[in-house]
Amino acid sequence: ATSKVRHVDVAALVAASFMRVNRGAQVLPFDFEVRDVRLEPRDTILTNAEKLAALAGGGTNCSAPLAWLNDHKRAPDLVVFVSDNQSWVDARAGGQGTAMLAEWEKVKRRNPKAKLVAIDIAPYGTTQAQTRADVLNIGGFSDAVFDRIAAFAAGETGAEHWVAEIEKVSV
Repeated sequence: ATSKVRHVDVAALVAASFMRVNRGAQVLPFDFEVRDVRLEPRDTILTNAEKLAALAGGGTNCSAPLAWLNDHKRAPDLVVFVSDNQSWVDARAGGQGTAMLAEWEKVKRRNPKAKLVAIDIAPYGTTQAQTRADVLNIGGFSDAVFDRIAAFAAGETGAEHWVAEIEKVSV
């Protein structure tokens, strides 16, 4: 069986869910650039998801939302990307890192404690930003993703956390 659900549909549902629970969340839909959309936190998740999915333009410029944050001098605590992470629009040659990572470093200068989550809903084995203390890459999607994001945002994903979790297991 195959599904007719598109990547943008999953991204839209996740974004609308975040907005519903976190009224102060800002959603920055993007394709080649950040797209303007008016969402209402009081609307249903499906209503907002439909508005977001309708913006699908076919491009994936993963640095665009971070560039928007930098252009507007925003200093978020947590940034969550939902994409296929195939950012061919702003690819860099010569192993210079991605444009997304360069924009993330600018965000980090304004808020050194900021964290980035990249949910790759169609894992191709590449990433726009390597996993590190401030970057979490998640491949695929299930309801457990929300728990992983919450744990990461709370600082419960470092080596110390996992050592403690492993020590709880009796063999």
